[in-house]
Amino acid sequence: MPWKGEKDPYKVWLSEIILQQTQVSRGSLYYERFLKRFPDVTDLASASLDEVMKMWEGLGYYSRARNLHKTAGIIVEMYGGEFPDDYDKLLSLQGVGPYTAAAIGSFAFGIPRAVVDGNVYRVLARYFGIEEPIDTTAGKKLVAACAEACLDQGNPGGYNQAIIDFGALQCRPFNPDCDTCPMQGNCLAFSHTLVDELPRKSRKLRRKVRFFHYMYACPSEGVLIRRREGQDIWKHLYELPLIEFGEDVNWDAIDCGARELGWWGQGAVEDSGKVGPYTHLLTHQEIRTYFWFVDLSDWDGTNFGHDFLRVTRPQLKEFAFPRPIRCFFEDKALHLKLF
Repeated sequence: MPWKGEKDPYKVWLSEIILQQTQVSRGSLYYERFLKRFPDVTDLASASLDEVMKMWEGLGYYSRARNLHKTAGIIVEMYGGEFPDDYDKLLSLQGVGPYTAAAIGSFAFGIPRAVVDGNVYRVLARYFGIEEPIDTTAGKKLVAACAEACLDQGNPGGYNQAIIDFGALQCRPFNPDCDTCPMQGNCLAFSHTLVDELPRKSRKLRRKVRFFHYMYACPSEGVLIRRREGQDIWKHLYELPLIEFGEDVNWDAIDCGARELGWWGQGAVEDSGKVGPYTHLLTHQEIRTYFWFVDLSDWDGTNFGHDFLRVTRPQLKEFAFPRPIRCFFEDKALHLKLF
């Protein structure tokens, strides 16, 4: 891992934000890419949000990218481009929670704060036999208290990295290596045959299913796209004209919805078929995405409003799109139809 042993708070912060909800193998590629383009926090702060979102494209959980850009600006404006060496000030930064503040503080500045991530929850719940669900307030407080009690005050960064690595390599979620574990003798989960049951959670994840119907409305002058706004998924990414329904629908419903939005008038608009669904799983949502080919070659485009841009097909690579749309653009089976 390229950030292992890193003391530079900018690099620690960048790696921790990237690793939230991202596997190490994938995160490493983005980490190297970001450092090459933005070597320090000043470079990141001076970039446009669109550029940062484009660099983040494909990594998901895009609020991280927005917070990264905003926090870079705060570091430059409020702290002269230097990260504060104070836990509470780190915690006040946009997108920095207790775990990330503890990671930056302990790794970069030696601040004695325990990190508590999924690996730490698992190790401590098993070792101390904590049966309180870790997704409850009581469970979180109990694990956090254990983490602080176990922290090596003289070497908090080394201890934090060690327990994270121990959870990732030894005390794994599935098939942990208990037979060779040096903690086996005092592990309550091992002695009570609870390793496979701990840690516990009280809630089962349920995903809301949403149906996104995009229109690849491509007159000869270019492709219509717009930037997503509002408090919803994929904020500040770009998309094609979208109509969302509570279920899968046919062209008549799409045509009716587009007319209600004023996208085209009373004349007939024909579709040339659809592709999909491209299914995309988020933490709490399942997005089923369909793409309709719409012939608007004789249409001037004014009804779509000022928030839509008309770009050429080659220009599409310059914008950051949600993964389903990018997969649609890159689908080789559709290449002749798209380009």
